[in-house]
Amino acid sequence: MTLLLLDSASLWYRAFYGLPQSMVSPSGQPVNAIRGYLDSIARMAVTYQPDRIVACLDGDWRPSWRTELIPEYKANRIEEESDDGSLSEAAEELEILEAQVPIIMEVLDAIGIPLIGIDDYEADDVIATLSVREPGPTFIVTGDRDLFQLVDDKRKVKVAYIAKGISQHDLVDLKWIKNKYEIPGDRYALFATFRGDPSDGLPGARGIGPKGAATIANQFGSIKEVISAAKKSDPNLSASLQKKILESSEYLLKAEVVVNCVDNLRLPKGPFKLPKKVHDSKALEVLAKTHGLDSSVKRLLSALEL
Repeated sequence: MTLLLLDSASLWYRAFYGLPQSMVSPSGQPVNAIRGYLDSIARMAVTYQPDRIVACLDGDWRPSWRTELIPEYKANRIEEESDDGSLSEAAEELEILEAQVPIIMEVLDAIGIPLIGIDDYEADDVIATLSVREPGPTFIVTGDRDLFQLVDDKRKVKVAYIAKGISQHDLVDLKWIKNKYEIPGDRYALFATFRGDPSDGLPGARGIGPKGAATIANQFGSIKEVISAAKKSDPNLSASLQKKILESSEYLLKAEVVVNCVDNLRLPKGPFKLPKKVHDSKALEVLAKTHGLDSSVKRLLSALEL
């Protein structure tokens, strides 16, 4: 019973920036994120032949408990005004993307694809919980490296990682992570906490960088273990690394909580089976016609065998 978990915001973000805004509805409104998102689901459904599917959503893309620990978390993505009071170019693009999101939700609902989001938690946390709770094999579809931490070969959890555009992806397992980052595949979260992620407003441990983060991840299994080793002048850590770790220890303990996905949320029970028929064919027909989505909707329905 293969499960397909969609990191929805990541996917429509990739689609929006991977496809031209010249893709418009009959009324002239951009629909590039909608079409790209639906086409991504169709490709993954054809490739992995899931029996179950969930579109996972952000209940809050900057959860209060994460920003309380690190206020800078994703603060770089907040809309900003230009000096003249107008929205910046990035903010204007975000508005164009956000206008397409409700239509995506309506299309998924009309088809009958389950949508799950929890207040004050990100889609990452929903995905983590489902990947732990539900039996595999599980394929997590995302453009976000953060979810590499959920890869589990024993439970048959893999990540279909869309790095660029929307048409190509890498299938990430523990070996892939090991080869890519030269670390044990199950220590990606530890590695990422030290390395940081500027796109999420996370600077990482100052002065350590990817190479230092890899060195640490190859020797230790947790932040507390690393800090303890630095305090004891562990020979596996150079004097320079020990100093940098101790200087960043307060940040690291907070960042560990922010970076790690929550995997024990109370979520609706499955089985999340693929719909046997379109939930609301009339609504879907209207949506497709109104927004110029006929080809994308047809491809998705064909992929889901509806």
